[in-house]
Amino acid sequence: MSQKTEKPVLSGQRIKTRKRDEKEKYDPTGFREAVLQGLQDSPVDVDQIYKFLDVAGSKLDYRRYGEPLFDILIAGGILAPGGSLVQEAENRPYRTESCIFGLSNDRDTIRSFAQVFIKLMRRYKYLEKMFEEEMKKILIFLKGFGPEDRSKLAKATAVWLACGTLPPSCLTHLLQEHLVKDGIALDYLLEVLVMWKDEKDVGAIKANLKRAGLDNRLLEFFPVNKRSQENFHALFKEKGLLEIVEFQRSQANAEIKREMQKEIDRMVKEEEPPKEILALVKEMKLKQDMDEKEIIVILWLGVMGAVEWNKKEELVAEQAMKHLKTYAPLFSAFTSSAKAESALLVKMQEYCYDNMSFMKVFQKIVLLFYKTDVLSEDAIMKWYKETHSTKGKSIFLEQMKKFVEWLQNAEEGEYKEQRLIPRRIESLLVEFSGSRCTLIWYIVDIADLQRK
Repeated sequence: MSQKTEKPVLSGQRIKTRKRDEKEKYDPTGFREAVLQGLQDSPVDVDQIYKFLDVAGSKLDYRRYGEPLFDILIAGGILAPGGSLVQEAENRPYRTESCIFGLSNDRDTIRSFAQVFIKLMRRYKYLEKMFEEEMKKILIFLKGFGPEDRSKLAKATAVWLACGTLPPSCLTHLLQEHLVKDGIALDYLLEVLVMWKDEKDVGAIKANLKRAGLDNRLLEFFPVNKRSQENFHALFKEKGLLEIVEFQRSQANAEIKREMQKEIDRMVKEEEPPKEILALVKEMKLKQDMDEKEIIVILWLGVMGAVEWNKKEELVAEQAMKHLKTYAPLFSAFTSSAKAESALLVKMQEYCYDNMSFMKVFQKIVLLFYKTDVLSEDAIMKWYKETHSTKGKSIFLEQMKKFVEWLQNAEEGEYKEQRLIPRRIESLLVEFSGSRCTLIWYIVDIADLQRK
């Protein structure tokens, strides 16, 4: 019986690829030529340009060619790394003047052309993210563009920021070492801020800078050898940006206060002596020219924030009294003014309101500070009648009612007399320490008080 040999079989299958499944070749050069043909390199007509781009979106596949599209609309052609234009088409056009860089450098013209970008992204929402990425790249390439082109782009950037088309965080990409060193980052930022101020109110600019984390970094745009508050103030004043100077100064002060509070917090946690903390705070006060009103609030937050408080109301009062008694001399050193005392009382009230376990401790803290010469009778009375916060107002005023009545009605008893004299001496020393005649006057005055 004959046996048939098996015929060889090819492994796998050959599948015919359908035309619709074939992947189209990525061809940015072909896309560029199609766009340039549509723009026709004619004098800029914004309405006509937008109309062409709007209609062409479905045919030219902006989803694939978003980056080349924005290259063309900003620089007139496709950008190579560094900012130069790609020019491989010898006999065909590779750039157009219908772009940001092809405009005259006046605000109205640039504002009008910037609207093309805004309308296009409203029409094709997916272009928004592509545009943000494109601007990150463009800003890094700034050195490859001429000063005039950078100025035009800065004005357009301000329009896009004002309309919310660009997030303010894109400005952080200016902080490249080569851009900062050559002053390009600073010039660009100033041009943006000046135009942005014309487009939007300063309050909106401040809010956007803060949201982008640039509120404390504006000095970083200056070259290292020019990075000072004096240069910052002079240059921004020259550009009509005094509001930004004040904003930057307040933000810098806020940062200093946060660092100071952290340092106090650390020293309290590590149980360093109050005199060491006092020396630090006095040094910072002198160095930063801070007033007592600011310092007393920082001191309160630092001292109170360093403790893990008990959750039980009956125990937290005892814990707080023991803790604050240790640091009372520290608070006393910075409450020589009525404003400082008032600020401390309000901050204490707000703290006790925000921390529920302290709701019934407020009156005890006030009494402790009264006995330790941190708070005066006048400050407590003024707080009770006028300067108290609205937070927990009725609760805390009720707590203080009997003590305030005692302050109003009590006669000059032995304890109150003894407590008043040191405060009177201290206040007179501060006010009249420069004259011999005055020195004799306040000694007599104190003697009178003691006889009474």
